Order: sequence, then structure tokens, then C-alpha cells
Amino acid sequence: MNEEILINATPREVRAAVVDNGVLQELLVERVSSSGLLGNIFKGRVSRVLPGMQAAFIDIGLARTAFLHASDIMQAGAADASRDIDIRKLLSEGDDILVQVLKEPLGDKGARLTSAITVPSRYLVMMPDRPGTGVSSRIDDEAERDRLRSAVAEVQATAAHGFIVRTAAEGVAADTLRADMLFLDKLWAVIRNAYVSAPTGSLVHADLPLAVRVIRDMTNRQIDRVLVDSPDCLASIEEFARNFMPDFAPTLELYEGKRPIFDLYAIDDEINRALGRKVDLKSGGYLIIEQTEAMTTIDVNTGGYVGRSSLEDTVFRTNLEATSAIARQLRLRNLGGIVIIDFIDMQTDVHRTQVLAALESALASDPVRTQISHVSPLGLVEMTRKRSRESLEHMLCDPCPACSGRGRVKSAETVCYEIFREILRQHRQFPFGELVVLAHDEVIEMLLDEESGTFAELESLTGRPIRLQSQVVSSHDAFDVVPM
Repeated sequence: MNEEILINATPREVRAAVVDNGVLQELLVERVSSSGLLGNIFKGRVSRVLPGMQAAFIDIGLARTAFLHASDIMQAGAADASRDIDIRKLLSEGDDILVQVLKEPLGDKGARLTSAITVPSRYLVMMPDRPGTGVSSRIDDEAERDRLRSAVAEVQATAAHGFIVRTAAEGVAADTLRADMLFLDKLWAVIRNAYVSAPTGSLVHADLPLAVRVIRDMTNRQIDRVLVDSPDCLASIEEFARNFMPDFAPTLELYEGKRPIFDLYAIDDEINRALGRKVDLKSGGYLIIEQTEAMTTIDVNTGGYVGRSSLEDTVFRTNLEATSAIARQLRLRNLGGIVIIDFIDMQTDVHRTQVLAALESALASDPVRTQISHVSPLGLVEMTRKRSRESLEHMLCDPCPACSGRGRVKSAETVCYEIFREILRQHRQFPFGELVVLAHDEVIEMLLDEESGTFAELESLTGRPIRLQSQVVSSHDAFDVVPM
């Protein structure tokens, strides 16, 4: 494996691209106008308690109030957040509360919060006031799991906080883990003090900036090189590496090429393709990816691939190739929630089993938790992928102003018929000397060409002249019929 991280830093935006053997696998974007909120800790105020939903709306100083469910509320002395107690016994309107963002605002929904705070470092995650030790499930070796658990428990015996050992801690010396624990203990004291003096609805503690965070979170994998095109950004990463990851420092490099750093692997072209519906496969097949509010659907098609031996073999090979493309697109587009995959129908159980196994294998390298549920009676593969931040499309795009985000606009023919109906409506209701029809060029062209006969009949029926005038409109299907 030959993984690299390319970081493109400008004053208003930082982009980090994870590249595997020259192929873009993941893109992270952070902008000054909408800095990531995930993991940030706020001093919030309860603005409304909803007993029917066992939840509360919390004002943390954002445009939309955030959402806190009873199951995410930490009780004093409890090992876990409450799941059964009435939320009215935990919160009242006007209460101040220390909360952390679990999920960033998505679409029209506010952020999802928890009061069970976690504070991450390079090798550990602290769980303040919740004693206990956990080890990442990605560390498979039982002896190593026991060693890490013992190393943390030895120091934790006198502490009131719990810790989760991260994947990056595999093989790390006990002294290093203890240093991480001491750092987190001091950081938590700073956070608690900041909470006391902070005004309501303000940020108490922010996670690391993207350029540093991506290094902290991704270097449990074998990263060969990190290229950064900004000296200032590189300096901040190097400082973090010196303090917490000294072995990682040699991989850091300043990119000084004349071409933009993302041109190295045509990353901007890949991003543009990732914003489209269609994904071409090397064989000639393709995927159609549709993202909606409720779920993401992926349709697999053979396209121009005709195979060599039989239809079943062609279908099987297309589905097999699609599994790796689907796994990559889910990660690249950061698609979360429910995902429905419509593979091409296969006749044999052996082929279906092999395709599902290939999909599971392709998803294994995804750092975000995924789960394949089952194959539905209609032959659809149902799966979920944890959603914690906006998808690439929602991050980089706005709804189309021409169609209000519908993705389609009315045809010129449909608009012509709507204009005809509007002319008849005005003829029946209002006296006028003449009518002026204002519409898009394509609509006017159709009225003068294919629909000229109908248009002439309307002029005869109304007994009044109807003048056509093309104009620049916000949408192809926008028009106006004005009596004069």
C-alpha cells in the first residue's frame, strides 16, 4: 500500500486528500465560513424540553438550536448516559449544560449533542467522570489488547476518568500512554475552568484544525508521505508531530511545485466526477448514485460491457467490479445513513455470496463504521454507514436555482401548454387589449415553430393580438403572461 496525504491550505479553506496508489480515496474540507463542529464542546442553554420526544433543544450559539436526546445525557455518578429516566428530571428550560457535538448540522437539522463528553489525543480518548477502560476493536491481537488495557488501568487506578485505547496505540510503550493520559487530564481541567467563565451559547473547546486533525486520526495506517503546500500550515503540523508523534515527522514535506498540489493526481477532476450521478467502471459498466434526504440508492448497470462467455458471467463480473467502486464512492462522497444497492440480478447463489463477500472486503478499509444488513426479497442489498458530517455534495454544492434542487425542469412543450392554459384563463376572466408572453428562448422558439398552429388558434379565439418576447429568466420553466 502506498498512501499519501495531500494538504492544500489557503486563508479561507483547507482541503486534505487521502490518496492510495495515486487514486483519491477521501476528501476532507474545512472552511472559515463553516468550520467543522464535530467534537467541539460548548456551554449550552436549554431552550425547550420535549417530553414526548424525550429530548431537548439546546442553544449553543448557532443559527439553529441543537438537539439533545435523553439517552445522550450524562448523569452524575452514572457509568453511561441515561436511557430510561424522564428527561424532565434531568433538564429544565434555562439550565446551562456542557455539551459536545456528536453530529454536525445536516440539511435542515440542527447539530446532535451529547453531555457524555469525550476528549481525544493521539493514542487515547478520555471519558471524563466515567471510569472504565476500552480497547479499539481494530486491534485484533488479544495479548496486545491485554497489555494496553493493563497499561492504562495501572495509571487509571487513582483517576476518576475512563479511557478508550485508539488503534494508533498498537505497539506503543506504556510510558507513552501514561504521558497521553496526563496530557488529557490537564486538558480536561482547562476545559472545566473555561466552562465556568464562558458565556452561555459559546464555544468552550474546539478540536484541532483539519490539517493537524487529519494527521492525528489517519496515521494508524501506513502513510508514506504528507505533502503540504503552505509553510505556515506545515509548521503547525510539525509542531504537533514533535510533541505527540516524533516518529511521524520524517513523512512531512513542503510542496514547492509550480503546479497546484492537487494537480499531482488530478484530484480536482476526481472531485468534480464525485459530484455527478454516474460513475463509470473500467469494464464499460457504470453506477448511478442518487442521494436523497432519507437514503442513498446505488444502481449497477452493465452499460457497454458485453462480456465474453455468457450473460450470467457478464453480470457477475460487473457486480464484482462494482463492489470496490461502491466502497470508494461511499467514502469519497462521505455518504451516510441508509444505503440501498441494486446489483444486477444474478441467477446463482454462489455468485450472490461472492459479490456480498467482495463488498464486505472492500468496505473493511473504510474508517467509518459500516454494516451490511441483508439482501431484501427484491434482491436489494441494504446497508448503513455512520453519518457524522455533511456529504461532499452538501458541503460543496447548493440546490440548483433553476429547479429548486429537484434535478429536473419542465420541458419546453410542457411550458407551452401551461402558457396556453394561462392565456385561456385570462381571456375568460379579464378584458385586455393584447397579451405579452414572456418566456425562455427555447419556449418562444417552440411557440413559433411546433406550436404555431395552436398559437394562431388562441389569437383567433381571444380576438386580441398575442406578442411573444424572450427574456433571461431564472428557470427554463418560468414564464409570465401580461395583459396590456
